[in-house]
Amino acid sequence: MILCFDIGGTAIKSAEAFSPEDIRPRARVPTPTQDFAAFVDVLRAAVAAASVRPDRLAFSIAGVVDPETGRATVANIPCLTGRRLQHDLEAELGLPVDLANDADCFALAEAAVGAGRGHDVVFGIILGTGVGGGVVVRGELINEGGGFAGEWGHGPVAQRILGTPEVILPAFACGCGQIGCLDAVCSARGMERLHAHLHGGAVADSQAIVSGWIADEPQAARTIAIWLELLAGPLAMVENMLGAGIMAVGGGLSNAPPLIAALDRAVRARILRRFDRPLIVPAQCAIEPGLVGAAILGLARQGQ
Repeated sequence: MILCFDIGGTAIKSAEAFSPEDIRPRARVPTPTQDFAAFVDVLRAAVAAASVRPDRLAFSIAGVVDPETGRATVANIPCLTGRRLQHDLEAELGLPVDLANDADCFALAEAAVGAGRGHDVVFGIILGTGVGGGVVVRGELINEGGGFAGEWGHGPVAQRILGTPEVILPAFACGCGQIGCLDAVCSARGMERLHAHLHGGAVADSQAIVSGWIADEPQAARTIAIWLELLAGPLAMVENMLGAGIMAVGGGLSNAPPLIAALDRAVRARILRRFDRPLIVPAQCAIEPGLVGAAILGLARQGQ
């Protein structure tokens, strides 16, 4: 059995995994964010409460692990940042530990039991609080040792002159420290920032903007047209580079199927390969993708 955890800034969720088809969610408890000893105590209690002694522990974390140093950066859980997290957790808990970031676990879940089943290359796209992703090739993460592969939302690539009539956008500052990232203008909060810039400071949340677009409201239609143009070129470049058979979208913005269908059409018009079916589709993993992805990671390494 693999005991898997989805570690977020608010809560730690856990599940017992016996196979990719038999994953049993268990507890959800608050995350100790400032105290590593308290954090470990939560995990230790979960191990003690498991139905059987786990073979391994597998973690989905909202952060990244440097593949050369093994040190973690987890912005919303400060007590983990700077630690050689796999080493430290194995020392504290006495069990083998597997780690991957939440976008990678999402991509693994979609490749194994979601929209990516049957495809050699799967790109998992996150469009929500942030813009991110993960890459799975023939059932395995391309960066199994940790790292930053799939983080297409960061880097100064956001187009500045767009639309009909044309508009010139500023290079919005991103939380990663750069300017001009897609994350800063195409995440849910980024869409709201874009809408305010286009319409003289108009305030609307992303859900209302998307609903307005579906209802043919002119301001929302203008915002979504620019948003689609911002995303379509970079995603087309990702597709040309990876040759993904499917791109599965998760995150809050994926809950609007017409929006994802419009993004799919915009991207397929810009890529070299011609698809006669959708390439970009809503995620299909029915239960917590962080837990499912962590379970698949741990199960693959069971017995090693």
